[in-house]
Amino acid sequence: MGKRIIKKVAVIGSGIMGSGIACHFANIGLEVLLLDIIPRELNETEKAKGLTLEDKAVRNRLVNDALKNSLKSKPSPIYHQKFASRITTGNLEDDISKIKDVDWIIEVVIERLDIKKKVFETLEKHRTPGTLITSNTSGIPIQFMSEGRSEDFQKHFCGTHFFNPPRYLKLFEIIPGPKTDASVLEFLNSYGEQYLGKTSVIAKDTPAFIGNRIGIFSIMSLFHAVKEMDLTVEEVDKLTGPVIGRPKSATFRTVDVVGLDTLVHVANGIADNCKDDERLELFKLPDFINTMVENKWYGSKTGQGFYKKEVTDGKKEILTLDLKTLEYRSAKKAKFATLELTKTVDKVIDRFKILVSGKDKAGEFYRKTFAQLFAYVTHRIPEISDEIYKIDDAMKAGFGWEHGPFQIWDAIGVEKGIELMKAEGLEPGAWVNEMLASGNKSFYTVKNGATSYYDIGSKTQQKVPGQDAFIILDNIRKSNEVFKNSGVVIEDLGDGILNCEFQSKMNTIGGDVLAGLNKAVDIAEKDFEGLVIGNQGANFSVGANIGMIFMMAVEQEYDELNAAVKYFQDTMMRMRYSAIPTVSAPHAMSLGGACELSMHADKVIAAAETYIGLVEFGVGVIPGGAGSKEMALRASDTFRKGDVELNVLQEYFLTIGMAKVSTSAYEAFDLGILQKGKDVVVVNRDRQIATAKAHARIMADAGYTQPVKRSDVKVLGKQALGMFLVGTDAMEDSNYISEHDMKIANKLAYVMAGGDLSEPTLVTEQYLLDLEREAFLSLCTERKTLERIQHMLTTGKPLRN
Repeated sequence: MGKRIIKKVAVIGSGIMGSGIACHFANIGLEVLLLDIIPRELNETEKAKGLTLEDKAVRNRLVNDALKNSLKSKPSPIYHQKFASRITTGNLEDDISKIKDVDWIIEVVIERLDIKKKVFETLEKHRTPGTLITSNTSGIPIQFMSEGRSEDFQKHFCGTHFFNPPRYLKLFEIIPGPKTDASVLEFLNSYGEQYLGKTSVIAKDTPAFIGNRIGIFSIMSLFHAVKEMDLTVEEVDKLTGPVIGRPKSATFRTVDVVGLDTLVHVANGIADNCKDDERLELFKLPDFINTMVENKWYGSKTGQGFYKKEVTDGKKEILTLDLKTLEYRSAKKAKFATLELTKTVDKVIDRFKILVSGKDKAGEFYRKTFAQLFAYVTHRIPEISDEIYKIDDAMKAGFGWEHGPFQIWDAIGVEKGIELMKAEGLEPGAWVNEMLASGNKSFYTVKNGATSYYDIGSKTQQKVPGQDAFIILDNIRKSNEVFKNSGVVIEDLGDGILNCEFQSKMNTIGGDVLAGLNKAVDIAEKDFEGLVIGNQGANFSVGANIGMIFMMAVEQEYDELNAAVKYFQDTMMRMRYSAIPTVSAPHAMSLGGACELSMHADKVIAAAETYIGLVEFGVGVIPGGAGSKEMALRASDTFRKGDVELNVLQEYFLTIGMAKVSTSAYEAFDLGILQKGKDVVVVNRDRQIATAKAHARIMADAGYTQPVKRSDVKVLGKQALGMFLVGTDAMEDSNYISEHDMKIANKLAYVMAGGDLSEPTLVTEQYLLDLEREAFLSLCTERKTLERIQHMLTTGKPLRN
């Protein structure tokens, strides 16, 4: 078999999942054909228009409506609305012959074996031999689906289970059929990782595969624990959320979002088809779940589940279900002494030891639930997977857990985990005791920057495959450390490239981080050939440390504040005008100062999921770390290309004034934050640091020379300033912005216009930086700005005053 290239994909079935999968293939640049069935009858609108069942608009109504609804949903399934043009819609009668031209057909129809088999029969008539054909099922055994199909079909057929929503959840389970060719599995495994940005996991054809088998067990065992331990919905969500590295929606809120009916469907499937499961009784639904299902309290889709939103007298209130009375009541705050002990422990992995030794109900809850989970996963090997890392990968990528079960167990200690199980009357799988007897004291080890796992077959530690394309900072931090302070760790990535990794709370940028960035540039200029600024935290950085700014402003230490802002500006300029290439690698939240930092690197290698923007207006100031200057400079560069001068400047002014944040890296190009032809987007975040390192290396090899400082920035002076002031005045008059908003906007206008110069003039970057700093400091003397900063610090939300 030669090299396989995917240019065009057909998705059969346009429901929530089908449309989401189609959008994600469009996200990565492929041509997509999305097909669905034809409606059986006309709707009222079609009747009113006098259409018939033969009209194209009617025949494609179901697919077009489904895609339109998907594109409107939030969070968006697509990186950029214009990417939707890569999707062509059609129906399974008129357009079925078009599938002969595609490279991969993905079936996403209703979860019924008879219907799926009918669809495959039709597809086989039109499919070109050799074309990949896969089913996105979450539970139907793959072995039954391809029965009766040709040998070529069966060879190229398997399950490819995306998790919902396909853009955001990284798990991609690949489930072989009885006759799937090994090369097909190998191809899909690497394609999922490299092109779709997924964590690919080859699973066995067992009920619910890996992710849902463990995930649903975990939720079901919680449902039973809630009753046994007399916990409330709020208490469980407090205990199973961010404190243990799980999403904010924790357990019950997640079930509401996914839909209780969906969860029950999968749980029943496991209960019916896994008669040998030693914990079968846990998949039986507790009474309160049965009642909720009877009442159709499925969650968000039916308006109520474990939570219910109520509006009384125009006020919104989220009510919670009382699991004893099954009536809704006002929410109660959940508090536990054990959780207080973890408040100062930043790294989630370091909290587990503290949590399981808690003396209160929370400690008891963790001991009980972790014991159940640990025991369960040991008995699933080799049933659902031969390798432990696949279970951890599936839980992290499919359920958004920061750490998988075996990683958590390692953090607590393998022997301690067994002790917890015994207290609950549970035993681990025999292989765990064999592992300890063989001298292996943990499930994972790190050697030479690579992670190895305990392999049950060989009873030795084996390297986790696929790591060669990644750089895992956790694995190299200690051994490759070049410098460290309380804000950053600088490590050697090899091949002459350094990395500067933020280590502050939420990766905020304060004095230590700035000192670290300067130090990184110094070391790189002296002994290395390039510098990457990147980390693998939950967010790249939420921006400058506003708490520090607030303290200085309240104490009226304006000289210190001026020095601090100047230090930030100088550090950004140091990055831009250094003798080595600098590459920024933003991902997730990259706000304020983090955005300014990226705009001053030679190149940005952004993760596709990067939410980047200059958000300083939200706290009553303008970007003061060279961001306002940079937007004025970029506008000036477009003037030369012959764009209408004021239009571009106005657009950039609004980007800052409305605190716009991109909902993907691709949108950041529209905002002028990322630059076409220079900056790069990476779909798989695991590859981001390695890609950034490669680009720094390419720039160094091409003979990088230190840029010359700019003194040719064209500013428009009074001409632009007048236009801005008229605009802000009109907005304030029509109550669109407050008086204080207008004051901030006018300060920004002054900076971006280059002051009130009487005619367009060429100025230096330093001239603009001084204007920007002056404006920033004057806003810090305003009471209303201080109120905004204080409000953000205490509530995490912007204040409009």
